[in-house]
Amino acid sequence: MKPTEGPEPGNHTLLTAFVLSGLSNHPELQHLLFFTFCLMYTFTIIGNLLIFMVTVHPTLRTPMYFFLRVLSFLDISTASAIVPKMLVNFLSEDRSISYTGCATQLYCVVFFGTTEWYLLTAMAYDRYVAICKPLRYSVIMNSRVCHSLVLLSFCSGIVVSVVQTAWVFTLTFCEPKKINYFFCDIPPLIMLSCTDTSFYEKQIITATVLVIFAPFCLILVSYACIISSILKISSTEGRHKTFSTCSSHFIVVTMYCVSGTLNYLRPKSSNSEDTKKFLALIYTTIIPTLNPLIYSLRNKEMKGVLIKIIAELRKR
Repeated sequence: MKPTEGPEPGNHTLLTAFVLSGLSNHPELQHLLFFTFCLMYTFTIIGNLLIFMVTVHPTLRTPMYFFLRVLSFLDISTASAIVPKMLVNFLSEDRSISYTGCATQLYCVVFFGTTEWYLLTAMAYDRYVAICKPLRYSVIMNSRVCHSLVLLSFCSGIVVSVVQTAWVFTLTFCEPKKINYFFCDIPPLIMLSCTDTSFYEKQIITATVLVIFAPFCLILVSYACIISSILKISSTEGRHKTFSTCSSHFIVVTMYCVSGTLNYLRPKSSNSEDTKKFLALIYTTIIPTLNPLIYSLRNKEMKGVLIKIIAELRKR
């Protein structure tokens, strides 16, 4: 088998660190990028903390808000695994990251990303039961089932992240040690390997299909049933209200699936590096920033509880 093209196999010295190229090599853009992503990260933290605070209110004890609470935690964790290091690199000439630090970052990104994707699948099932089987909703989506779905999501994240991180870091990395990316991710790391990665690329494709595409198909089936049930509702107002509870979730799912699939399904594709970086930005930075807006702006119950919390704080 012909080895996959990669860095020239010349220097096989043990690497102790990598260098992240970042989002842009233009020095004049670094401060602007720092300000932009610092603002986005701040909004991510504040917005998701507000969702967490609102969804623990006694009036919002349904499974949907339980899943939203876990989602807000995962969004904060995903952004925190990437953005702080990226912000430091915007203002520093030293963009190195240790071998251990790179492995840790990759593990965290894969773990939180995989867990969030399976959680979004569980949320789609929750919406399916709520709309298609409303009379049995409280029985089917009881507390034990909800906690089991979240636990299963986290366990899946652990398994996938351990396997992926272990396989990536069994590769031999050769000079140059520069990662043309803004964080340690699977595609740029295997591009840096000077050994044959053809088997690993096939494994990545298989993992992408199982981890991203297969759950997305289940989500599509759920939404096909949901749309069918919505169309049977006689009143226009009822159809609009029911659809609004699902549309925000479907927006996030679609963005997540498209960006993740395009990036991982062909880890050594001919897509430009800028395109790959943009796709990675969507599921690691943009979605965690948008989730508080997507899930709260059209939710009257959450806005009502937030107003009550603010009113109570003013009285103190």
